Amino acid sequence: MQHLPNFRPLIGMNLEQLREVAAQVGLKPFAGGQIARWLYEKRVTTIDEMTDLSLQARARLKEKYCIGLTAPKAQALSSDGTAKYLFEGAGGRDVEAVFIPDRDRATLCVSSQAGCRMGCKFCMTGRQGFHGQLTAAQIINQILSVPRSADLTNIVFMGMGEPMDNVDEVLRAIEILTAKWGMAWSPKRITVSSIGKLDGLQRLLRETSVHVALSIHSPFPSEREGLMPVQRAYPAVKVIEAMKDYDFTGQRRLSAEYIMWDGVNDDIRHAEALARLLKGVKCRVNLIRYHAIGGDFSGRPASREKMEAFRDRLNVLGVTATIRASRGEDIDAACGMLAGKSSPVQGGV
Repeated sequence: MQHLPNFRPLIGMNLEQLREVAAQVGLKPFAGGQIARWLYEKRVTTIDEMTDLSLQARARLKEKYCIGLTAPKAQALSSDGTAKYLFEGAGGRDVEAVFIPDRDRATLCVSSQAGCRMGCKFCMTGRQGFHGQLTAAQIINQILSVPRSADLTNIVFMGMGEPMDNVDEVLRAIEILTAKWGMAWSPKRITVSSIGKLDGLQRLLRETSVHVALSIHSPFPSEREGLMPVQRAYPAVKVIEAMKDYDFTGQRRLSAEYIMWDGVNDDIRHAEALARLLKGVKCRVNLIRYHAIGGDFSGRPASREKMEAFRDRLNVLGVTATIRASRGEDIDAACGMLAGKSSPVQGGV
């Protein structure tokens, strides 16, 4: 697999764009659907494999276009089976995707930006600053180019970057994933994480049926602002209030992501305040152990006992809460640890 730099990639294009490509090479509009099937259903790696297009049409396509698939530049395998893959990113910074096998599930955590401009104090990606947006082609490439792509059951936009800060490309990638002419996935297999950037988030909720995960991390405004500067622009209470306009009682699920630090946000007072914040919206809470990233952020992970007490108090208050299992920490692939840096290969995948 090789992306040719002077040619435009076909992956990442939706049906309308592929019909335009077909017209450019002298084909009827329906040929756009044929190209889509070769890309997203049959997953060809060369234009020559599109055998229901004429030789002349394929030759004209190859003058300007390539499939656009690019293999990972490096990979690392965790002792728990999690695998991390390094892909070409933007602005001179690479990005990472994380494959997480779990019994009958195989989840891929994909990146949407190189770096991030949200500035969360506890996140390695945020420390890089922002280097560039990934295109829909780069997002879809992560999904199609990991070694066990055919085994994937779920996609989570929880890798590097804030997906709603790159909403156009993320929405196009989701369209490709879920459309009948594309990969035909159920939206129930896709979750998009966000700090609550409302303009993009509301578009996502209007235009798709995917699950949404909101990063909360503290129910108290001043405390959350100290962890997440975006609290000033997108207060958690305003974001949760906006969620009340959408239905999360059926197929779509809303969750709150809550990283826990020892002595910071792990006591019963925080649990009760979080339950009050979420009142009136159906939302489950995922409690996440903090994964230390070093540097000038001195937080320590909350104890298992504190996390269990927090979970139990939320459940008593009518808020479904679970403790998320940590995966891939030994290869810097766990929550908040992605940095777009090459890791030594620790095993085959």
